Amino acid sequence: MSTDKPLQEVAGRKNFGPSHALMTTPQPCVMIATWDKDHTPDVMMAAWAGQYDHNQIVISLSKHKTTENLELTGAFTVSFADIRTVAESDYLGIVSGNQVPDKVARVGFTVTPSPNVDAPIINEYPLTLECKVVSWGGGVLVGEVVNQSAHESILTDGKVDLAKLQPIVFDAAGMCYRAIGEVVGGAWNAGKKFVE
Repeated sequence: MSTDKPLQEVAGRKNFGPSHALMTTPQPCVMIATWDKDHTPDVMMAAWAGQYDHNQIVISLSKHKTTENLELTGAFTVSFADIRTVAESDYLGIVSGNQVPDKVARVGFTVTPSPNVDAPIINEYPLTLECKVVSWGGGVLVGEVVNQSAHESILTDGKVDLAKLQPIVFDAAGMCYRAIGEVVGGAWNAGKKFVE
């Protein structure tokens, strides 16, 4: 909805307008891995991603090597950048596989072919979603998650422990990455103090 009226100030707050970088923040740093036509792995970072359904994810992407690979294979993996891989993950996001085909090897990463979809698993990322393309068009990728796998190193009592994974998120306001992991309250529990 557009309007010609100037924005009104909100008392006690600063207005940024509708297109400021803080639209939805923080944003997950997801690493999308695909094979190219020569079966060379390609990885890129994306920040506009989220869960779309109980077994689907959605990622906003512009057209580039990763999307060409998606059209070729119909599959991809998604991993999560963490504090141990900040520099490597950032590099994979700023360098195009069209210009640097061996960029995954350049950062010292190794791959294992997914046994479930036609895409590489990046061994250095401890949590990976194996996905099939459901739809791709208009800059929106929807993928069906067919499997999730995690290194034992990030599990506690058989569950993924974000304090051990230490994923990073993109802070668009500060143009930086931030780590997450601290527990600050129980889900469907912290608010019970207001329940009568």
